[in-house]
Amino acid sequence: MQKLQDLLWLWMILGFTVLPAVKTALQTMRRKQILAKLERERGSKVITMIHRQQPGILGALMARYINLDDSEQMMQTIARAGDKPIDLVLHTPGGLVIAAEQIARVLKAHKAGVTVIVPQFAMSGGTLLAMAADQIIMDRHAMLGPVDPQLGGMPASAYMRVLKEKDRNAVQDDTLMMADMAEKATNQLRDMAFGLLKDKMGEARATEVATMMTEGRWTHDFPLHAEQLQEMGFPVSTAIPQEFWELLGLSNAAQNKILRTADPKKAPAKM
Repeated sequence: MQKLQDLLWLWMILGFTVLPAVKTALQTMRRKQILAKLERERGSKVITMIHRQQPGILGALMARYINLDDSEQMMQTIARAGDKPIDLVLHTPGGLVIAAEQIARVLKAHKAGVTVIVPQFAMSGGTLLAMAADQIIMDRHAMLGPVDPQLGGMPASAYMRVLKEKDRNAVQDDTLMMADMAEKATNQLRDMAFGLLKDKMGEARATEVATMMTEGRWTHDFPLHAEQLQEMGFPVSTAIPQEFWELLGLSNAAQNKILRTADPKKAPAKM
């Protein structure tokens, strides 16, 4: 009986410590193999930005999103890519406007060319990064989304609509202040989107699309699929290599930030 209890304890210890560590190590090894294979075949530097929910305090799930840590890491990673083209694998719900804009500017400035790969979704700030790419490869069921700013959990366009539909004297001061911020945030993002798109679409079409994507015509989580994006003028292809799907599946909660093979060591407005 005692031996059976000892075996049960040993199995529990292995199940909660050793086996998860072995599984993580095998996933890491496989992920590095896929990254190396893709880089050889495509002649590029492959970077992934994969945001998943992860366990927090007392097991509660915490959402991950684009933040200033991401922009810092991305700037360093792109600099190390040198004159190689970049393949950026995106899986994100979006995040801070300031961080997404900074990453988009760095991607836009990379002279060797940038391809963004979206196996499932890159919404909001993720879509802003896709706008900076020379080419977007996405599954035909994958989605991008609008890039209209969100203030205090509400669409900026909603605050501006209040002022259009109500007399100013009937609106509280804090709403007036939020509407002022909303107008500025929308203008800033429209100008940013235009700057990212004009070389690919021409100025007239880029103006239309930038306005469309920031004015609040859709809900913030409205899915834009490949066909609609192509009609809008985005350089979208749906020929996504299977290895990128496998990369997505191998990135778990502990490995959901920017992954780099070149270095194996180691509430403002939102979108």
